[in-house]
Formats: sequence, C-alpha cells, structure tokens
Amino acid sequence: MTRQRIVTYDSPILRKHCEPVAEINDKVKELVASMLATLKRAKGLGLSAPQVGVNSRVFVLDLSSVSLDFETMAFINPEILETEGEQTGEEGCLSFPGLFLEIPRPDRVVIEFTDRQGERKEIVAEGLTARAIMHENDHLNGKLFIDYLTPGDREMISGKLKKIKAAS
Repeated sequence: MTRQRIVTYDSPILRKHCEPVAEINDKVKELVASMLATLKRAKGLGLSAPQVGVNSRVFVLDLSSVSLDFETMAFINPEILETEGEQTGEEGCLSFPGLFLEIPRPDRVVIEFTDRQGERKEIVAEGLTARAIMHENDHLNGKLFIDYLTPGDREMISGKLKKIKAAS
C-alpha cells in the first residue's frame, strides 16, 4: 500500500470542487487503502482525496484513537442529507499542521454515501463523528476549516499560515 504526501493549504486542489467517482473499481479501492495508510501514519482522524492531490469525492475516517468501537470508514460520493444542532470544538487539519481552531459544526448529521464495497449506505452521526464528516466533506467542496473564521480571527493566524506555507 502506497502512502501519499499530504498537501498543505496553499495547494490549489484544496479549493476545487471534487469530481464524483464513476465506479468503484480497483483504482478507487487502492486510493481508499492508500488514504487509510496515509491517515494512520499521520495520526489523524480523517483525510479527503484532495488532501493527497486527487480530485475525487472520497474521504476516509479513522476515529479508533478516540472510540474503541469505531471501524475505519470510506465515504465515496457522499451527500449530506440533513444536519441538526450545533457544537463548537477544536479542530485540526492535516493540511494545516500544528494549527487548531475552535470551529462550529452541526451536532448531528445524516449522510448518504457509497462504501468501498460499492454499497450505497445512509448513517446518522453525532458529536465528533459528525464533526469529522462535515470537515472532510467540506474538503470535497473546496471549503477549508479556516473559512469559518472571521476576518479578524483569520488575520490573527496569518503568521501561522505563512509558516505552514514556508514549510511545505
């Protein structure tokens, strides 16, 4: 399994609206496997295809570090059907190493997606799982967690953003 390089926030692919996956084939399964290996190596909770330079509507989650009963999941062509409530909590992003921000997100989300076996599924997620789903799904639409900041708050982190860009 190939582990991939995670692109940082200044990469143009992170601002693109990703293309749907036409079919679940070996190439897509290999992408999912390599994304999960990359996520594990990076010790993150979620990773989207654009974060590894691929313009496809795919993201993976691995919340096993915070929940022993969580199995890794792949979300292909996800669609958010419903959101409810609000939570505010600290988020990080593998494309923004070392940056953690308080971000508001829905507390509950209903999402429909295709899994890595090609089956269409619908799940209801709450709390941290809902937060992770919304964060990764945003990536598929070219939206980043810094986009939730006010202009003033964004100005306050501009130095950190410059350091991340310089390190990439």
